[in-house]
Amino acid sequence: MTVLVLAGTREGREIAAGLATRSVSVLASLAGRTRQPLKAGVPVRTGGFGGEAGFREVVADRGITAVIDATHPFAQDITERTARICREDGLPHLVVRRPGWTPEPGDDWTRIKAEADLAAHVPRGQTVFLATGPQRLDAFTGLEGRRVLCRRIDPAPGPFPHENGQWVVSRPPFSINDETALFALLGVDVLATKDSGGEDGRAKLEAARALGLKVVLLDRPPLPEGARVVETVEEALQWAEGL
Repeated sequence: MTVLVLAGTREGREIAAGLATRSVSVLASLAGRTRQPLKAGVPVRTGGFGGEAGFREVVADRGITAVIDATHPFAQDITERTARICREDGLPHLVVRRPGWTPEPGDDWTRIKAEADLAAHVPRGQTVFLATGPQRLDAFTGLEGRRVLCRRIDPAPGPFPHENGQWVVSRPPFSINDETALFALLGVDVLATKDSGGEDGRAKLEAARALGLKVVLLDRPPLPEGARVVETVEEALQWAEGL
C-alpha cells in the first residue's frame, strides 16, 4: 500500500509523518515551498500535477493505492478533481477538513457565501482589511468608496487593483499582539477572512475581538458529494491503517 497525501496544511504534514512512523508507504505532495517542511524520511513531491493526466501519471508511476486530501479548505478545484478521479478509478479516498471557526463572547461576526457579498457589510468611508490572500482579490467587487487593504507575503508584482487601496506585505506567523497593533495602526474597521479553521490563523480573530472590529467570514466551498470526510489527524491515520 502506498498513500498519496495532498499535504498542503499542518494536518496534511502531520498525517504524512504519522503514516511514515507506522511503516506505511507514503508520498506527500506539496504545491510549493512551505514554512514547515516535512520530517526527514517522508518522500515529497512539490509543484502541481499539471492537470488530470499528470495526477493519474503520478498515481500509476508511484503505485498509489489510496489518496488522502488534506489540502486547504478553500482549495476547491483540486479537492473536486481528486474526488472525481478517485471515484472513477476506484481508489480509496479520504478528505480531511479541520473544523471551522466558531464565534466567542465579544465577537461580531457576519458570514457570507461569496466574495462579492462583502461590500454590503462595509459602509462607505470605512477601511476593510482582507486577510484572504491576493489570489481572488478581483472577486471582491463593489468596494468603491472604501479603503481596501490586502495582505500578501511577497512584494506585489503590480499596483493594487482597487482604487484607494494598498498591499500590506508581511509574512506569518502573526501573534495576537502583532495583529492588534497592525489593525490599530491602519485604522481597520472591518476584518474579512476565510473560515479556514485551525490555530495558525486565529490570532487575527482574537485581535479583532480585542479592538471591537466587525468580522466578515467567507464560508467554505462545499465538499464533493459523497466524499468520506474526517476532521482530525488521528482519524485519518486510523482510516489508512484500516485499508
